[in-house]
Amino acid sequence: MRALCVLLLLALFESYSFWVYASQSTRPNVLKIGSILTFDSVIGKVAKVAIEAAVDDVNSNPSILKDTKLIVAMIDSHFSGFSSIIEAIRFMETETVAIIGPQSSVTAHVVSYIANELHVPLLSFSATDPTLSSLQFPYFIRTSVNDLFQMSAIGDIMKYYGWREVITIYVDDDYGINGIAVLADQLATRRCRISYKAPLKSRANLDDIRDVLVQVALAGSRVIIVHTYPDIGLDIMATAQYLGMLEKGYVWIATNWLSTLLDSSTPLSPEKIKNIQGVLSLRIYTPESEVKKKFVSRWSNLTSEEVTRGSIGLSTYALYAYDTVWLLARAIDAFLENGGNVSFTSDSRLEEFRKGTLGINSMSIFNEGELLLSSILNVSMIGVTGPFEFTSDRNLIHPSFEIINVIGTGFRRTGYWTDYSGLSISPPEMVYTRPPNKSSSNQRLYPVIWPGQTTDTPRGWVFPHNGRRLKIGVPSRVSFRDFVARLHGTDMFTGYCIDVFNAAISLLPYAVQFQLVPYGDGHNNPNCTELVRLITTGVYDAAIGDIAIITSRTRMADFTQPYIESGLVVVAPVRKLHSNAWAFFRPFNLEMWCATGLFFLIIGAVVWILEHRINDDFRGPPRKQVVTILWFSFSTLFSTHRENTVSTLGRFVLLLWLFVVLIINSSYTASLTSILTVQHLSSDIKGLETLLNNNDPIGYQQGSFTRNYLVEELGIHESRLVPLKLPEDYAKALTDGPGHGGVAAVVDERAYIELFLSTRCEFSIVGRQFTKNGWGFAFTKDSPLAEDMSTAILKLSETGDLQRIHDKWLLSSACSSQGAKLEVDRLSLTSFEGLFFICGLACLVALLMYLVKLTYQFNQHYSQFESSGQRSGRLDTFLTFANEKEETVKARSIRMQPEWASSTKSIN
Repeated sequence: MRALCVLLLLALFESYSFWVYASQSTRPNVLKIGSILTFDSVIGKVAKVAIEAAVDDVNSNPSILKDTKLIVAMIDSHFSGFSSIIEAIRFMETETVAIIGPQSSVTAHVVSYIANELHVPLLSFSATDPTLSSLQFPYFIRTSVNDLFQMSAIGDIMKYYGWREVITIYVDDDYGINGIAVLADQLATRRCRISYKAPLKSRANLDDIRDVLVQVALAGSRVIIVHTYPDIGLDIMATAQYLGMLEKGYVWIATNWLSTLLDSSTPLSPEKIKNIQGVLSLRIYTPESEVKKKFVSRWSNLTSEEVTRGSIGLSTYALYAYDTVWLLARAIDAFLENGGNVSFTSDSRLEEFRKGTLGINSMSIFNEGELLLSSILNVSMIGVTGPFEFTSDRNLIHPSFEIINVIGTGFRRTGYWTDYSGLSISPPEMVYTRPPNKSSSNQRLYPVIWPGQTTDTPRGWVFPHNGRRLKIGVPSRVSFRDFVARLHGTDMFTGYCIDVFNAAISLLPYAVQFQLVPYGDGHNNPNCTELVRLITTGVYDAAIGDIAIITSRTRMADFTQPYIESGLVVVAPVRKLHSNAWAFFRPFNLEMWCATGLFFLIIGAVVWILEHRINDDFRGPPRKQVVTILWFSFSTLFSTHRENTVSTLGRFVLLLWLFVVLIINSSYTASLTSILTVQHLSSDIKGLETLLNNNDPIGYQQGSFTRNYLVEELGIHESRLVPLKLPEDYAKALTDGPGHGGVAAVVDERAYIELFLSTRCEFSIVGRQFTKNGWGFAFTKDSPLAEDMSTAILKLSETGDLQRIHDKWLLSSACSSQGAKLEVDRLSLTSFEGLFFICGLACLVALLMYLVKLTYQFNQHYSQFESSGQRSGRLDTFLTFANEKEETVKARSIRMQPEWASSTKSIN
């Protein structure tokens, strides 16, 4: 029996050992990985070294993949996209579980279709095209920073320096076209735009480059972004140097191809360094760490065996290539640990390709490709590039860039950019410890030395040297020609607006060729809104003249800083008011006079009631008491009343009334002084409110925006509006008035009205200005010329030249009554309602308190009358009681107390 048990245990042990061996044997001994690079390229030669080093490190590390070894088959595409595609197909024939590459974004688009079909993960550290999205290509994994973030960084640089337009030079393939398309989107969110796109063939020669740069030089923008490959990038910069395009005023921004070239090919020759002086470039930021330092220290040993024409520098692409291998190794390890099995099956959809020699039908599907893909996306590690982890949209976490400036024989860092907080001079690892802040005040960079060895930030724009003159529309006015006037028979103009424009354009740091083109038929004032609209259609490049800056026009064009303030006002006929014998009645209107007189009487009556029972000054015959009330009331105006108040309530009411009288007296005195000492003008129209409340006709200047404003904004019916052309038409219509076919008032801009009133003193502005705007020059949307002209107008204002131009054209005045003031409304009851209300309320409260006290005293007194048998009408008794002096009532009450006591005893 014991022997049988031993045999069973041995059998179980052997079966367990076999199961353990079988489970361990599911891990393959070798896993094949493909890699498609261009060995002779700037990126390819460093990536090849980094990938080989990473594979050796993984295979020599027992903590990962255990007994499984990685074998990487590296294929040289020789700069051929076709070769890359063919090699990718060959990889699919050899049970390859993943492919590192391809190096080019162009090839990645095609190979990603193959990866999708065969479920083979495609990991690329250099295909940064933003359109390689996870939705279209689920098996494509970008293991470096997406170009979307690089273009966002460029957009923030543009915004930081205030540039509005940019020219882009790029290779005409998926990498260049898609990158520039994303840049355009990023610029649009920052109110910038690409003014000119200059594509180049991927293998453009020097003649092709020169032809493109000549066109770039003729454009107006001086901010140029180069998004290309390193080799052709240097040719572009060399040609630009030859054409004099690296001088002062230019801005060159290179995407990370230049930083890659500087890192990989250091040192560059002096000639090449000379061609990139002052250029800004972006470099993917990798934080300093012990892991990175160890790898950097190994780099010279790793590259010592390479046969090259020079030393190979360490670029960020080498770091990302190294981390890509480790990412894949960790993902495969996790995949195998979770029971993943490497197996392939033939693709039935490829059966039809059995004919031929390409062998496409031999490609097989990686059955567990989706599981490996998921494992790759879930890896979180610390690599030589820092924290390595994917976000939900398959981008690496914490995308960051360094901004470098090429100076002398090297370069220096001018700042950093992160998607978290934009531009900063603090390293990204410090930025991420603070709350995100992309406000303009938080954006900072160190000073830059620009092309031409200058530290002054370039303006970024010059007037284009393409020989074309600006067509500037000018309204051909028939009225108010002091502002704009076309010389008869010519296309020359004079006037205030023209002088301001010429003075401003002379201050620009560059020459502007322009031609003034009259707009209008010369018989009617043109519509300036329509003139501005023609800028949007390309008929005119700009418009100058008496053009008001209003909302509808700003939607169509960009305006300069206003060079004169304006706004809509109402002008109406006025008449002079002269002093007369009854001028002292004019400070108050009738309502105020009546209310004031009534309150004098009320206060006198209230004080008489409060003082009548206790104060001999307020007692006597009825006639005397009426006189006392009247005298006391009106004498308080001058504080000459001789009657004293002795009651507390009476003094309270009188004190409050004297305060009211002080306010009324002061207001009356001030108003009367103004009436007697200052010449005043009077008008039946008090301002815009009067026009809104009546149906009288209103005049406006023909062709101006005033008509639309009155109809659309104020709701005035069109039938009330009368178009007027000349200042003489204004005067006649206002003089005739509504009763004789004229108008009650004219609504127009203040600038015109002030000129109109300078020689017509019988009219005046009434009421307040009810809109506020100014006149400016209009240019096409996003035109840098608008900004430069605004700066010039501000300089004219600061130097006083703008005022001198104004005085030259608009200061003349023949009116002798310019010092007269328009009559203001008389002081009305509305201004004193609060005072009268408080005073009235105080009187009412005092009377109520007095009545309560009087009633209480009467009830005590009346009870004595009833007990003594003296009964009469209670109301009559109360009125008699109220009229008696308080001392008399008290004396009678004292006398009646013994009588009341004796009558009580007799009853008992």
